Amino acid sequence: MAGSADPPEGTPDGTPEGFPGRSEDEYRPVVFDESFVRAARLQELSAQERMSDDDTPAVRDRPGPDHGDPAQALDRDAAYEYVYDLDRRHHWLPARRRVHGPRRRRHATGARLGVLILVLLVATVFAAAIHLGTRYPYQPPPDPRTEPLRVTLVALAPTGPVPGGRPGDLYARSPADQYRPGAAGITLPPVRRTAHFSQGQVMTALTIAKDFLFRSSLDPETLTGDSTRPVRLLIDPDQLAQFDASVESPAADGRHATGGWLVRFDPAHATLADPGVRVRGTLQVTETSADVLEVTSDHTFAYALRPPGPGTDPDDASLFTVRRELRLRFDRDDLRMHRAELVTSQLQAGPMDCSADLSGALRPLLAGERPTTTVPPVTDPYAPTPATATRLCATLSPNSQPSPP
Repeated sequence: MAGSADPPEGTPDGTPEGFPGRSEDEYRPVVFDESFVRAARLQELSAQERMSDDDTPAVRDRPGPDHGDPAQALDRDAAYEYVYDLDRRHHWLPARRRVHGPRRRRHATGARLGVLILVLLVATVFAAAIHLGTRYPYQPPPDPRTEPLRVTLVALAPTGPVPGGRPGDLYARSPADQYRPGAAGITLPPVRRTAHFSQGQVMTALTIAKDFLFRSSLDPETLTGDSTRPVRLLIDPDQLAQFDASVESPAADGRHATGGWLVRFDPAHATLADPGVRVRGTLQVTETSADVLEVTSDHTFAYALRPPGPGTDPDDASLFTVRRELRLRFDRDDLRMHRAELVTSQLQAGPMDCSADLSGALRPLLAGERPTTTVPPVTDPYAPTPATATRLCATLSPNSQPSPP
């Protein structure tokens, strides 16, 4: 069709004109509008022009503005398209006009407008972030480092000689007769969830507290000074330096006393006469904040002691009573790592002499011994030495001692 301004010849399906079986009704929908006629390059001669010369053809070329221009002829041929109706009729009709220029310009303008809006939105968000950051600066959370342990130790001095006897008889004649031996005496309270901690997390805190009490107050290796590692493994890492100083270089300054962390007897002065230490006490758990649990323990331990050495008479045993009140703190990391932060530790121990040094290993009064003084040592507030906050003394009640046989 290149170079022709006429619609394609023949029927759309290639069937010759006059083919049997086709009626003229099929070609009635073919419409030639005015633009179609004006676009034709062939023009039919009039009857008078045909009669003037027998050799004159019935049609002639019609000159136009695109005459001789193949490109314009191609554009004109493309102005007709093949149409297939739903009623299966075929037509060659003028093609729909395609207007590319204005639509393309409208699309480009819309794309540029969208990019501009996006840039303005990002700039607005960025400016708002800078403004809020300047007006309301970020406040970092407080330093979560653990506070040092605060320690209070009180020596309980008897009013007379310390009673002696066999361990079983001493327990039977004392208030410790109803106490249970070992870890069985550390009982857990009913476990309930809190506002921010589950029942399992509360149970974990109580279990760690019980484990710490056993390792620091009942384990024979701890009591005799053979090892401190089981206790150390249960302490928050931020307190390990304080713990090590308290064990290796104890001091009566309210921070570095061995008795604040564990119960230890001077092995050169006393040893266990019965490994079954009697225990009774309570555990209470509270939620102090959304991220912290605290467990308060209050337990009394009754130890049967005797002088060291293989030839000691079994009847030379005596009872030594220790009351420990601890406040242990647990954050979520402590619960996960099975460790505790010790906040406060109060220890009352006797029978002891008021002049005894409570900062290191304990030196109990054994069977038959009596205190040299029941008055605490004199403290000079003007002296440059550290305040002896741990060197407190009180009188041991006779009712706490074993009764006479």
